[in-house]
Amino acid sequence: MDQEAAAAVDALYRTDWGRIVATLIRLVGDFEVAEDAAQEAFAAAVEQWPKSGVPDFPRAWVIQTARNKAIDRIRRRAKFEEKLETYTLSASQPAEEPDYHDRGSEISDDRLRLIFTCCHPALSIEAQVSLTLRTLCGLETDQIARAFLVPEPTMAQRIVRAKRKIRTTGISYAVPEKDALSERLDAVLTVIYLIFNEGYASTRGARLMKADICREAIRLCRLLQTLMAPDPPGELIGLLALMLLHDSRRNARLDDAGDLVVLEKQDRGQWDRQQIAEALPLVDQALRAGPGPFAVEAAIAGLHCQAERAADTDWPQIVRLYEVLERLKPSPIVSLNRAVAVAMVDGPSAALAIADKLIAAGELDHYHLVHATRADFLRRMGSLAEAAASYEQALALVQNESERRFLERRLRELRSADGALSAP
Repeated sequence: MDQEAAAAVDALYRTDWGRIVATLIRLVGDFEVAEDAAQEAFAAAVEQWPKSGVPDFPRAWVIQTARNKAIDRIRRRAKFEEKLETYTLSASQPAEEPDYHDRGSEISDDRLRLIFTCCHPALSIEAQVSLTLRTLCGLETDQIARAFLVPEPTMAQRIVRAKRKIRTTGISYAVPEKDALSERLDAVLTVIYLIFNEGYASTRGARLMKADICREAIRLCRLLQTLMAPDPPGELIGLLALMLLHDSRRNARLDDAGDLVVLEKQDRGQWDRQQIAEALPLVDQALRAGPGPFAVEAAIAGLHCQAERAADTDWPQIVRLYEVLERLKPSPIVSLNRAVAVAMVDGPSAALAIADKLIAAGELDHYHLVHATRADFLRRMGSLAEAAASYEQALALVQNESERRFLERRLRELRSADGALSAP
């Protein structure tokens, strides 16, 4: 394939897949038809552009080609015959018209509608995440399946079921009315953060991080910020700041062997200072607007990133922020994170009481980090036998290999420190 044409197709797919599919969904009213037609149009571009040259308006060419292919599909379906005349009439417009060239606001509106449709509360969280990655980000089904460590057929079925539910239940392809926007926006932001977290700390598998998934989540958040300009909600700004701050530490989180490096041991010279500089003003902006849970979490991450050394971290302020977060969004995970901060201010004994209360409540029975955190408190208190038992509990639950190696190393260190703990 001609290199210029190949580069043009690849660049268009990476940057414009979501807006092309969003526009097609508006035109033909069907997720599967729109997505299949877009795939066929890109295949046609691969075949035709090396011969005819890259068109002046590549995205318009793909949309018009996909639109025609969608009409062909609809024509073959008898149940769409009543709609055929309307679609055919609209499809007769030439690609050179400015329909898809400069109508930035309409294309943005299409993508905004698509984000809210993919993240409709009638769909499960798993379906929302999968459908968003497939439809808006353009990730292939096998990529999404690998990211979430499920078989490709399972992921394909999940996506198909989500699209079918949108069609059969009549979920509207629209931004919610103003009175429902807040509720739906929370779902959208939650899905974006779940996507980021799966990339930042994979729940299973050999790799701790999947940088491409993190980048997709940040890109989605930036897109949503642009689409909701000029006054994006504070929680949206807070989420973007939070992800940028977490992601800024990516290069320092693993050593050369791919093993986890805890925050206090990280080489802060490897942190992305440009990304941190972008995020910190966003934290202030988000806090002035609310603050909401994402804004508070971003403020906590910001305090970590502002400390030049681990010893410079403002732990008392972090404890206060976690107390605010517990009031805004109470959860055992937030309480466990607060316990970590309390350990840095009041010592591990005070923090251990919080962890033991959480374990007694039973809400974190299958969460390896509660046992790993408890083990760390006990290790710092000198209760090595109890710490080893907690590390063993964490090891029985952990599913990520990088985290497993870290916990095994900590357990070996304990056993080296006290010969009585040596494994038989």
